[in-house]
Amino acid sequence: MNISQALPAIGIDLGGTKTESILLSVDDTVLFRERKPTPRHDGYEAIVNSVVEMINHAASRLSTDAPYTVGIGIPGSVDEKTGFVRNANSTCLIGHPLKADIERLLSRPVKVRNDADCFTLAECRAGAGEGGNLVFGVIMGTGCGGGLSIDGVVREGPHRIAGEWGHYSVDPQGAPCYCGNQGCVETLISGSGVEAAFFREYGQNISMDAIVSHARTGEPRCLKTFNRFLDDFGRCLGGLISILDPDVVVLGGGLSNIDEIYSEGIERVKNYVFHDHLRTPILKNRLGDSAGVFGAAWIGQGGQVL
Repeated sequence: MNISQALPAIGIDLGGTKTESILLSVDDTVLFRERKPTPRHDGYEAIVNSVVEMINHAASRLSTDAPYTVGIGIPGSVDEKTGFVRNANSTCLIGHPLKADIERLLSRPVKVRNDADCFTLAECRAGAGEGGNLVFGVIMGTGCGGGLSIDGVVREGPHRIAGEWGHYSVDPQGAPCYCGNQGCVETLISGSGVEAAFFREYGQNISMDAIVSHARTGEPRCLKTFNRFLDDFGRCLGGLISILDPDVVVLGGGLSNIDEIYSEGIERVKNYVFHDHLRTPILKNRLGDSAGVFGAAWIGQGGQVL
């Protein structure tokens, strides 16, 4: 990927359902990759131990005592003053000193950043956002998040929440969100949000994949739910584009693989954006669902984040 760095880099993408690690050489050749289910039902300590184990497993591919950097993307952020995780949709992380605990177990420094920032950095440096001056990166998966890149630099902001559109309340009468608000973007267009909406309406647990699959065959309940998802996508993203007017929007996360987003979904965006002709490209990520782990590795190396 032609992004030369001084040291090998290990990146960790800590997601709600899976955790991925990567080891990059100094010329960004992939030396090792691993993916495991996130032990989210086993509590905070199990997640910390799993992350540390994956970092050590990747580092074992290097020669003994070889230096390397570590960057970790998480579905939340670390409070600069307290060192505790906050705003994480993996709620068992909230209120814990994740960065300090991992550094203590590894006996080395690590950098921890929001997973959407990692995704956005990766897609701006080596993906669909290359060349864009103002790029908004969207993650739609178990949760929903966003990252903002300006002139190649991913903006964190003083609260480390720049681009966090997943917790913008678009419907104050809507479903409650774990963050304490109601009708957040995440409750409408994340996989967990759509699944919860289906359960509230029909009293049945069904996965997002199944909802999409059955909607394509015309099953009435799934078709209604899926059409509402596409309309909510249009409303949420249309409002965002009206505010930022970005050069490009890059979509990531598991839901970015839904083909209808790039046809009917974009048509819905046109209904809500505040101008007559939508010119903002809304693109699927180029690095696949591993974009975040590349970004985490590069952030560990000192990738540009303000």
